[in-house]
Amino acid sequence: MSPPSYAILGTGSYAPARIMTNEDLSKVVDTSDEWIFSRTGIKERHIAADDELTSDMATAAAEKALADAKVTPDQIDICIVATLTPDLPMPSTACIVQAKLGLRHDVACFDQHAACSGFIYALDTAWALLQSGRYRHALVIGAEKISTVLDWSDRTTCVLFGDAAGAVVLGPSPEGSTAEIIGAKLYSEGGNTELLCIPGGGAAYPVPGPGDPPKFMQMKGREIFKFAVREMEDAAQDILEQHQIHPDEVNCVIPHQANLRIIDSLAKFLKLPEDRFFVNLERYGNTSAASIPLAIDEARRSGRLPNGSISLFVAFGAGLTYGSALVRW
Repeated sequence: MSPPSYAILGTGSYAPARIMTNEDLSKVVDTSDEWIFSRTGIKERHIAADDELTSDMATAAAEKALADAKVTPDQIDICIVATLTPDLPMPSTACIVQAKLGLRHDVACFDQHAACSGFIYALDTAWALLQSGRYRHALVIGAEKISTVLDWSDRTTCVLFGDAAGAVVLGPSPEGSTAEIIGAKLYSEGGNTELLCIPGGGAAYPVPGPGDPPKFMQMKGREIFKFAVREMEDAAQDILEQHQIHPDEVNCVIPHQANLRIIDSLAKFLKLPEDRFFVNLERYGNTSAASIPLAIDEARRSGRLPNGSISLFVAFGAGLTYGSALVRW
């Protein structure tokens, strides 16, 4: 008997009510709508309220995904939250979400930290655990309150990011269903931490003092742009070749929503028209680990993922990390 295949049974997403436009940003930092949009493709982003936590957004997205999948909380065996902005250094945000959702006590709950690649890392991890035969249903969430780690006087970073959450429920693929995971592939290139990092607040600088690195995100934009273009191309090509799928067979590419020029470069590399790419960057900015699950949910609900079609997910993030996945809907 062949092992069971696993599918995305449901999707959900959440974005905070507050919208910050480029015009709003121009009032707090030296920038403009034209400067931001021409360089990134971003027009606005959502910003969480002061009392709205990463776990709150994760829970809201997860509730929608569970309802969509018609899976109850007590059926979940694994809960993974991909995030670089946990509620607390300890415990994991996944454990906080477990309590808010009312999941069973014998559920494996943990956070996955691969920055903007986090969702693909968490998806592959959950898929592998399901394939072990020890678990049946997994809840995979990407959630970020990036606004808490931004220096709002630094226009090289604060204009790029937003807050949001997205979630999927994985489980055994019902007979005749679609949304089966075809494959996933993960990569890391350590040794480049200074290109994209939050230098203060970890074990190296637990309590930043005078002269110590800040607890804000720092990024070397040009170097990250080059890395993102090169490695997203490699990750896309590798997964397609591994499963003998030609780019023309991909109905929808859902890339990490970081910069429109990076997405355009990937489209040219794959020789695919821009309408094969699902892009919501203009309305959300870069939501890090929430980026791809948020886009998956919106693409699915807008009819961009018809039954039988193939989707390619591809992302890059701090670490430096990157990865790709294929799903047949």
